Amino acid sequence: MFRSQRRGDAAREHAEVIWRVLMQARPAGLHMPQLMRATELTRGQVGSGLAMMRDTITKKGWPPVIYTRADGYQFTADPDDLEAYETARVHVLLTEVRRLITGTIAPHAALDPDDKRLRHIVAQLNSVESTLDLIA
Repeated sequence: MFRSQRRGDAAREHAEVIWRVLMQARPAGLHMPQLMRATELTRGQVGSGLAMMRDTITKKGWPPVIYTRADGYQFTADPDDLEAYETARVHVLLTEVRRLITGTIAPHAALDPDDKRLRHIVAQLNSVESTLDLIA
């Protein structure tokens, strides 16, 4: 078995454990240290489990998971909570895309303005930025 497969299997197991713990905590949420204690997983294992859970949550029919500073990770179906979380995440992504453009891509493109690949990347990222800006 390849190492990546073992890691994927482990992440799936961690996701299941995290799901059970968060379901038991409903409607409350759990912060990272609480998740680590309740699941007996390391910070890295909780992180990979959360990532796997987000990758498979729709397929499994589980409720949406959000994170807030006040409540930590939690399952919710509340439209206001979901919209607030989604809007906050879009703002974070918008900032990341803007910084990638202004800090790396644009200066790189300025060094080689005839590079077709760079022009394409700039155009695509500008489009992503515009779309995220509309959503935010």
